[in-house]
Amino acid sequence: MRSVPLLRSATALLLGVLVLTGCGSDDSKDKKAQGTPATTGGSAAGTGPDAKSFPATVDSDGTKVTIPAAPKKIVSLAPSATEMLFAIGAGGQVTAVDDQSNFPASAPKTKLSGFKPNVEAITNYTPDLVIASADTDGLVAALNKLKIPVVLTPAAKTFDDSYAQLNTLGTATGHTTQAGEVATRMKTDIATIVAATPKPAKQLTYFHELDNTLYTSTSKTFIGQVYAQFGLKNIADDADKAGTGYPQLSAEYLVQTNPDLVFLADTKCCGQNADTVGKRPGWDRVTAVRNGGVIGLDDDIASRWGPRVVDLVRAVSQAVAKAGATQG
Repeated sequence: MRSVPLLRSATALLLGVLVLTGCGSDDSKDKKAQGTPATTGGSAAGTGPDAKSFPATVDSDGTKVTIPAAPKKIVSLAPSATEMLFAIGAGGQVTAVDDQSNFPASAPKTKLSGFKPNVEAITNYTPDLVIASADTDGLVAALNKLKIPVVLTPAAKTFDDSYAQLNTLGTATGHTTQAGEVATRMKTDIATIVAATPKPAKQLTYFHELDNTLYTSTSKTFIGQVYAQFGLKNIADDADKAGTGYPQLSAEYLVQTNPDLVFLADTKCCGQNADTVGKRPGWDRVTAVRNGGVIGLDDDIASRWGPRVVDLVRAVSQAVAKAGATQG
């Protein structure tokens, strides 16, 4: 009997990692709906790295890492980092990205894994800088023996974490100015969207669906921080007894808590939409279903903390404005 909660806990932790990378779809429809370059990370044109800013020392998840010269062959094993690199104008220096890095479309996607990094496979690309989300299986030590610096960009928990990572990657690649500009633009865009969103008469509750087995994220995650900007209450917070940040809810709990809004971050991975949700047993009684408050999100945009988080903020804003109007 003890194996069940342990399995669920392990599954939740793994899901948290998967959530923060996205599903990695290469669907052509996704490429057509990726938004505008200003918010989605289009590579800055005509700007090479500032060679005079090297050697450069950056923070790598609490450890100082020195990059001796402007990197020319970067390998990125983290989708959010890949998006940031292209957003700050370092895309031309990226020679390979992992199998989950599907944005922008021009990113040199390979079969490299960020979950189980293979040092030999990585070194086949002769990188002079590797970006990873975690020091999995001794990756850092193995690459350091080969004189290859590694910069870690762990899962962001706050917007400030995201901005800090942009600045770290900017310094590491010789694009400090561009990184600062992207971070500033993100801050401004997010603040503008939030300020322009009508405040509902009563606080709205929400459920953020990670998959159709009802795994979700709580307010203490980066995703939760997005919703917190609008004063929304997360119905999953009280259910996270293990404190993972990614609990699995029961259908009974969800129907009972009756969220005003349901956000689906499993439209691509699991084919979920307002129609499929409305057909679930008992969900016809949920306010979000009855009032048209089921919102489909792009799985990747809803799981990464790069520049496209602005698009997620905008989607939440539109949902909040619509739900607030129905309170009328």
